[in-house]
Amino acid sequence: KLEVYEDRSKSILSRNDSPDLGFRWSVNPYRGCFHACSYCYARPTHEYFGWGAGTDFERRIVIKRAAPKLLERAFHAPSWKGERVVFSGVTDCYQPLEAAYRLTRGCLEVCLRFRNPVSVITKSLLVRRDADLLAALAKEAEAGVALSIAFIDENVARKVEPGTPTIRRRFETMRILADAGVPVGIGVAPIIPGLNDADIPALLKEAKRCGARFAFHTLLRLPGSVRAVFLHRLKEDLPLRAARIEHRIRETRGGRLTDSRFGHRHQGQGAYWQAIEQIWELWTRRLGFNEEEEPERVSTFRRPPVERPQLEFSWESWR
Repeated sequence: KLEVYEDRSKSILSRNDSPDLGFRWSVNPYRGCFHACSYCYARPTHEYFGWGAGTDFERRIVIKRAAPKLLERAFHAPSWKGERVVFSGVTDCYQPLEAAYRLTRGCLEVCLRFRNPVSVITKSLLVRRDADLLAALAKEAEAGVALSIAFIDENVARKVEPGTPTIRRRFETMRILADAGVPVGIGVAPIIPGLNDADIPALLKEAKRCGARFAFHTLLRLPGSVRAVFLHRLKEDLPLRAARIEHRIRETRGGRLTDSRFGHRHQGQGAYWQAIEQIWELWTRRLGFNEEEEPERVSTFRRPPVERPQLEFSWESWR
């Protein structure tokens, strides 16, 4: 049974200082995620609430109802310089609850009013609803949407990310957004050595066919309690492949299952990882990903004038 809780904290922008991530600021209108990906590195954040990183992460979802108002307040602060904001860092901002609460759309509307650049990373089909808004942001400021698609085999995807939409429909969503004028790309994330690294060429080719302009990848991370959750589900759902996959993960992590050092969390090591990187470079170059020259960026951020209520005035009162 899904349980919904409310977060009444007074801030919405999360700052990232890790060199592993290509962004400084993110917005998380939700905590927890219905998609139930066994590999999700954000699972330990639920432990801050006294909940478990396993099933509680997809069963207990926290909403930040005031997210749009908090974002507007943050943008009005003199210290805000209009840096790109990513939706989201520790959740999927378009998970099913967004259909009812519309917190992500509300935040994007704030970004459009302030002409603040945004990037969206999602597995959800619901992002289609906001194609008009994202296209306007791409025109007025800067916007891009990365569809997270890490598997080509639907059966495998059901095992490790059971709450996500089908792969076919995610690619359809990519095409719909591209046709609407939204810059789109694919995030092959995470790469799980021994499970989906062979999917790279097929994923990139299909993404290109669906209008993707950019592509990125990350290596599986298993911080803290995620390790136990992932390995348990791997052995339960893919018992014949589990040992080999674990061996390959360790092979790309110097004998460990994860690397928590800044600058190393999304990158591997060793011959097997180098082979994966070579395949990635070959196919992204062959298909023309990430080749568009970015124009010199001029800040588009603008604070709209604050609307103040007008006082009613009557000459009669002066007679």
